[in-house]
Amino acid sequence: MPEMMKAAVFVEPGRIVLDDKPVPDVGPNDALMRITTTTICGTDVHILKGEYPVEKGLTVGHEPVGVIEKLGANVHGYSEGQRVIAGAICPSGYSNACLDGLYAQDGQSCGHGLKPMGGWRFGNTIDGTQAEYVLVPDAMANLAPVPDGLTDEQVLMCPDIMSTGFAGAESANIKIGDTVAVFAQGPIGLCATAGAKLKGATTIIAVESVPERMEMASRMGADALVDFSKTDPVDEIMRLTDGRGVDAAIEALGTQATFESCLRVLKPGGTLSSLGVYSGDLSIPLDAFNAGLGDNRIVTSLCPGGKERMRRLMNVVASGRVDLNPLVSHRYKLDDILDAYDLFANQRDGVLKVAITP
Repeated sequence: MPEMMKAAVFVEPGRIVLDDKPVPDVGPNDALMRITTTTICGTDVHILKGEYPVEKGLTVGHEPVGVIEKLGANVHGYSEGQRVIAGAICPSGYSNACLDGLYAQDGQSCGHGLKPMGGWRFGNTIDGTQAEYVLVPDAMANLAPVPDGLTDEQVLMCPDIMSTGFAGAESANIKIGDTVAVFAQGPIGLCATAGAKLKGATTIIAVESVPERMEMASRMGADALVDFSKTDPVDEIMRLTDGRGVDAAIEALGTQATFESCLRVLKPGGTLSSLGVYSGDLSIPLDAFNAGLGDNRIVTSLCPGGKERMRRLMNVVASGRVDLNPLVSHRYKLDDILDAYDLFANQRDGVLKVAITP
């Protein structure tokens, strides 16, 4: 095993560089994963732009697919050379939050700091996955074996966007026969659309303006497409629902405008499920909130992690009920990751997700 590795490192706002770093030492509860495929997330772009603070010198990225290179002395039930994934959120399994069933919020209560992203450690509080190797903490809680027959790209969405998007649908209290609006059809919104269909929604309205994303929304299960650049999405959704409103609205962008629109299209008693990462204060208009008297629910979700969540998501992939492979629109080598960031951050060429291979 080499002593040094290549890694995408945050230097300062506006600068992520490919640099050499030591291959991590493996502690007794850890595992070293050799990365075979990873990707870039919208949150990584927030880091690049300085909109989300991380320590200088941190390796970024939080979506790993790879092979176990080395196991810590206390890690049992796995073998070196085994193909695995780990979730972007890495619960310890023994924190107050974990034992309360809030695996995504692990970091709030077991010494990983009080950053606002709960148990998100890779590329946030510890070195991440846009590298040749990554150290997986609390490996027995987080390593999930990849079933035979599934490719790296088939499971690449599981660590973050699939888990996050599905969580938005799971938190939305969707029932069979429901009408659901999903605002924004980026990678997270597309997974929320797919998750809403799995949960039993029979009318899914996708709000977007980019043609490639609107086409992909239809492939993921959207029944109606609303182009917000051509029509007021609130008016159009109320028209499509005969003035009734939607049972649930999923916010997958993180802006005041989309959050407020979600409120305005809810039926009385509907649920606003918020997935977006907001970079400023939100305000709730009195009329959209029905002065607090509408029996509405506002719920937020952070990407659920842990090996059991990953196992379930890979079961969905293996079943063929959801095919997220088409979300991989571009492929780059790790050596060219700066070009991949330029493409992804500027949303050129119909980019959805970029597969990065060392």
